[in-house]
Amino acid sequence: MRLRLLLLLAACWGWGGALCGSPPGPAAHSLRGSWWLGNGNGSVVLRGEVPGCVHTALLRQGLIQDPYYRFNDLAYRWISLDNWTYSRTFKAPFDISKWQKVNLVFEGVDTVAQILINNVTVGRTDNMFNRYSFDITSVIKEVNFIEVRFLSAISYAAEQSRSHRAYSVPPQCPPPVQKGECHVNFIRKEQCSFSWDWGPSFPTQGVWKDVRIEAYNLCHLIYFTLTPSYVKSAQQWSLEIESVFDVVSSKPVVGLVTVNIPKLQTQQTYTTELPPGEGRIVLLVNINKSATVQTWWPSGHGNQTGYDMTTTFNMGARYKIEKFSKAYFRTVELVEEPIPGSRGLSFYFRINGLPIFIKGSNWIPADSFQDRVSSDMLKLILQSTVDANMNALRVWGGGVYEQDEFYDICDELGIMIWQDFMFACALYPTDQNYLESVRAEVTHQVKRLKSHPCIILWSGNNENEAAVAGNWFSIPHAEMKVYFKDYVTLYVKNIREIVLAEDKSRPYITSSPTNGKESVKEGWLSQNPYDTHYGDTHFYDYFSDCWNWTVYPKTRFASEYGFQSWPSFSTLEKVSSTEDWSYTSNFSLHRQHHAAGNDQMLHQAGLHFKLPQNTDPLKRFKDTIYLTQVMQAQCIKAETEFYRRSRSEITNGEGHTMGSLYWQLNDIWQAPSWASLEYGGKWKMLHYFAQHFFAPLLPVGYEDDGVLHIYGVSDLHSDCELTLQVRVHQWSSMEPVCTLAKEGVTLKAGSAAPIYKEPVNDLLKRCGNCTRQSCVVTFYLMGKGDLHSPGNSHFLSSLKDAVGLEKAQLSATISQQGDLYTFVLQTTAITPFVWLDVGNIPGRFNDNGFLMTEKRKVVVFYPWEPIRIEELEKSLSLTSLMDIY
Repeated sequence: MRLRLLLLLAACWGWGGALCGSPPGPAAHSLRGSWWLGNGNGSVVLRGEVPGCVHTALLRQGLIQDPYYRFNDLAYRWISLDNWTYSRTFKAPFDISKWQKVNLVFEGVDTVAQILINNVTVGRTDNMFNRYSFDITSVIKEVNFIEVRFLSAISYAAEQSRSHRAYSVPPQCPPPVQKGECHVNFIRKEQCSFSWDWGPSFPTQGVWKDVRIEAYNLCHLIYFTLTPSYVKSAQQWSLEIESVFDVVSSKPVVGLVTVNIPKLQTQQTYTTELPPGEGRIVLLVNINKSATVQTWWPSGHGNQTGYDMTTTFNMGARYKIEKFSKAYFRTVELVEEPIPGSRGLSFYFRINGLPIFIKGSNWIPADSFQDRVSSDMLKLILQSTVDANMNALRVWGGGVYEQDEFYDICDELGIMIWQDFMFACALYPTDQNYLESVRAEVTHQVKRLKSHPCIILWSGNNENEAAVAGNWFSIPHAEMKVYFKDYVTLYVKNIREIVLAEDKSRPYITSSPTNGKESVKEGWLSQNPYDTHYGDTHFYDYFSDCWNWTVYPKTRFASEYGFQSWPSFSTLEKVSSTEDWSYTSNFSLHRQHHAAGNDQMLHQAGLHFKLPQNTDPLKRFKDTIYLTQVMQAQCIKAETEFYRRSRSEITNGEGHTMGSLYWQLNDIWQAPSWASLEYGGKWKMLHYFAQHFFAPLLPVGYEDDGVLHIYGVSDLHSDCELTLQVRVHQWSSMEPVCTLAKEGVTLKAGSAAPIYKEPVNDLLKRCGNCTRQSCVVTFYLMGKGDLHSPGNSHFLSSLKDAVGLEKAQLSATISQQGDLYTFVLQTTAITPFVWLDVGNIPGRFNDNGFLMTEKRKVVVFYPWEPIRIEELEKSLSLTSLMDIY
């Protein structure tokens, strides 16, 4: 929620303090900007920006190359092993004598540091995710010298592990293929900054968020949150407003609070009293019943209406704080209840009383260096999310609690957020110091984020229930008891306790994957957290045929699943040199952080496609990149379509799947990964496919025992009458050999149902000279007006066995239409996986990676910044499957 604080003091007030009258209103002065930065022995001294980190400061000063270039993640390990100090002088921005309290506030310190002002230690930090406020009233002068002395995160984590002598807390180190650092579970820092299976090791140091001086008398507002609720019996919305103050007055502060929401004809005034110390005001505002409240809906289901609201605090004589905010109204329920015909429980979300199928992906940090994650970058990636018909993202627990603007944009775009707490793929210590730090972190983050309607769930960790239940770290059975106890201590007795106290408006689960209520019943650790009859599942299988839908779990909710691919050559080219441009180069091996990942991609691709054999190494590399993207897109299409068509049915006790979040949305650097968006935001083929397989109306085809089935899948809010069009093409001809139109197909709102079935052999006979190898089936749904689905297809055989596929002559003519560009494509033959690539020109097409069954197709390009048509013409390359053979 975007909250702006306007501080007023009658008619006379200024940031430098009161101009007249007493007491003056709060004042704030940011210390962001240029600081001095030096390493441990003083051999490297430079200027560096705050917010920022050491790596980006060194890069800006030209002292290092791009850290992402080639093997620099290893070459620059020395940066993270050193102890760096940030320092600067600043003048007191106001007359210190006029203030009862002056604080130094850090919104984020990465991570372990000693803070000094004028050579006096005012505080220490050890948690990247906490907000720190240090009382500097007695040490601040007219001119001040501030230092932030960092300790290497690597050294600190190792020392913390060494001093934890009672028992080990695995894992010690990441797998060697990740080229990472050890003991990341002993430091409250972005866990993937020590490396992951899709990212590099860059354990940063720096002041990564704003730092400021705050001065105040009487009292100061620290947190301000809004929580909507709907009382069914009264048929009325209410809004709980919670305000947390630091009261420096020695006596209770009495005041009036007025809440005004003009568009809802709601204005109420309350008398309040705050005791000295940390005081909390909780107000319940009942919304005027005569006003019509427009609720906040996820993308694709309605508008994201918010209401401007002003909260005015008149605290004591002439002390006035005005808070401008946006109030959103929505309810969320996680429904876990018995399902007829199935053991176990459901697992789905109801938003404003409506069951919603969750469609989306998993979010990881957008850069190893958070100061490079700009507002424009967030807008671009999140807009690409809704452009692909997604309505949700899971903020994964090995990264960071994202910046305020991330959640603001998600509020505005209608992207639901499954919010993990930052614990992933590890066991964690539970000593008193660690737990105190975690409790402060969780309290702060829940208070910071809970006003956002986009957040629909808190989740305690990523895969740690599975790690304990499956004994990932090979702990002797006799020693497991202590780890069970630690798990419950951390995620239940601490994190859960805080979440339930701070936020009663949304559900909390302890882990992902989990069996939800069943895990609770089994003492918070289920025997099999992957049980398809409960909760959510994570599923990865790189060896089975991904076109075979029977290998996928018919789960209640698929919160992670995926396949790798390589990013486009234009993305890799920026961080590599000519000797790197082959699939088996040292660079290609170095960049792959998932064991056997490059081989697994070729294995999966080879099941259905001929592998590139071009004798030109560069052409072969580019062809292989293209084929990995084809494979990834096809695999995740098959799996996602399986989950979507399983939403309304129970088969052998399994089904009612109500969510599919593939792994992963975005990339942290230029490397092979599970992402559908490359580093920088370029769409891979998978992202274009997602636009189709997440469409609100979709026909899904699959085979079972020689029979072709087509399901209709609808996320629409009303039933619809449709016509199913089915076509069969020979690979060798652009004219369909037969067409079927099935009219009067009724599809119920929010459902998936079978709408067509026919034995493949019967279909082939009916369509004349067709065999599995020589023909392909396409289909789409049409309704009244503009209602229609995207086209879909079903391959009757592997494309490596296809008969009649010809190498087509593909051409494109580009013209400009206002800010957009139109590409008119022409082909001489049926062309699978047509791929338009404009290199480094930022933008996206409205469709790409498609099966072209007609001689002419119009594709639109949306540029993300101004370009000339000549640049597009020069950069364009057209590729299809037959071009790589």
